Amino acid sequence: MLSIVKSIALNGLNGYLVQIQVDVSAGMPSFEIVGLPDTSIKESKERVRTAIKNSNTNFLSRKIVVNLAPASTRKEGSIFDLSIAVGILIANGDICSSNLENDLQKTIFVGELALDGNIEHVNGILPICIEARNLGIKKIILPKSNAKEASVIEDIKVIPVSNLNEVINYLNGVIKIQETPKINFISSLNSNYPFDFADVKGQENVKRALEISAAGFHNCLLIGSPGSGKTMLARCLPSILPKLNFEEALEITKIHSISGLLSNDEPLVCTRPFRSPHHTITQTSLVGGGKNPKPGEISLAHYGVLFLDELTEFNKSTLELLRGPLEDRVVTISRLNSTVTYPCNFMFVASMNPCPCGYFGSNDKECSCNESQIQKYINKISGPLLDRIDIHIEVESVKYDKLESNSLAESSKVIRQRVNNARNIQLERYKNHNIFSNSQLTPKLINEYCKLSFESKKILRNAFENLGLSARAYNRILKVARTIADLDNSKDIKTYHLAEAIQYRTLDRKYWSR
Repeated sequence: MLSIVKSIALNGLNGYLVQIQVDVSAGMPSFEIVGLPDTSIKESKERVRTAIKNSNTNFLSRKIVVNLAPASTRKEGSIFDLSIAVGILIANGDICSSNLENDLQKTIFVGELALDGNIEHVNGILPICIEARNLGIKKIILPKSNAKEASVIEDIKVIPVSNLNEVINYLNGVIKIQETPKINFISSLNSNYPFDFADVKGQENVKRALEISAAGFHNCLLIGSPGSGKTMLARCLPSILPKLNFEEALEITKIHSISGLLSNDEPLVCTRPFRSPHHTITQTSLVGGGKNPKPGEISLAHYGVLFLDELTEFNKSTLELLRGPLEDRVVTISRLNSTVTYPCNFMFVASMNPCPCGYFGSNDKECSCNESQIQKYINKISGPLLDRIDIHIEVESVKYDKLESNSLAESSKVIRQRVNNARNIQLERYKNHNIFSNSQLTPKLINEYCKLSFESKKILRNAFENLGLSARAYNRILKVARTIADLDNSKDIKTYHLAEAIQYRTLDRKYWSR
């Protein structure tokens, strides 16, 4: 007898429908799976066979052929265990198919089987559900531990199951299983952050630079001596970023879902990511990859912050891999069997010391490094990578009087209101251009929205020639000036907006042009 059930396979963040075609016939007992399965799917034969036996159901000694269609694409993972088992049970007559024929056309099965028949958690449920909804699927039967994650998606019934016996009884109409209720996105939003700018004494100029970075989604580099507060300031940054909208939350959650980073208690990522990998990170872990390509840190930081502390300690060849993603905002990973593209629209924030000892240019302690050591250290950051960072800011040591002061600093909540206002201006301005921030402006849009007065053009010309700026740096100064004007609620870029933007590009001349 032939039976057909459906499931979804993933290629990166995108899915496609897979038909599990099961034929059970008389003949030499065998169990074959075809349709380009990987090793984990081939191993499912023993999981399925043993799970059926341990679910009080006879596994008949017959010839079983399972085809995963389309057979031209490679499938991977253990998510097909449940659908293969259901297909075999329908073909054997253990699950009555007469009442299910129409229902099975609009149902998919996803889950890994344990040997005792329990149905285990799988990764990637959210992108699977999104693709299923797009394909017109109305119901998904999946592990109970994945139910909350799947319930984020509207217009699809989520049926959570614990074991294979439960699935058999449900499909045979013996029991009813309550559909998982949908999650309310607004009530899931989290406004609690472990770090707040109110806890940072002094450093008003750095806070201003980070406020501009957050408002326009600009990349930022913090340079300063050890203990000046660079890391603390960077960790406060998520507390002033605009709240996520539902579409952004879904896209972030999809990436975290296939990476296996979602918890059962928080099935939807409701705060912007802040990823801070150690400087020993490999190239694959940073940009993504592997035999079956998975997202790296730059994709896990999508719509959030990628913070590289002690930037000069990272391998130079690893850092150079960031150059393309910083411009393209996507990363494409090519392998023999597939090509996968992951989004990586992140804000790049980094911190570093100005020299090996950390005190070059400091007023508090004398630098012990010679010229050659400083040059070698600073040149670990290449010019092309530095050019892609919009804002360079020097972080000076905090004076004792500031630390002792009991005066309250401005809180992240107050700063965030200004950031939200500026971001709303940008969203309205660019609503017809498919971008959401000033950092994404193309040269054509820069000409349209970053017009300068005659006096401002003279100032920018002098800065361009005296600082030896590149064409990319020229565009980035205009983008930052546009953000400063938005924070000032100004339609036009004024001279003082441009002057402030230019000052954030002077440190590369101080440190790198020596």
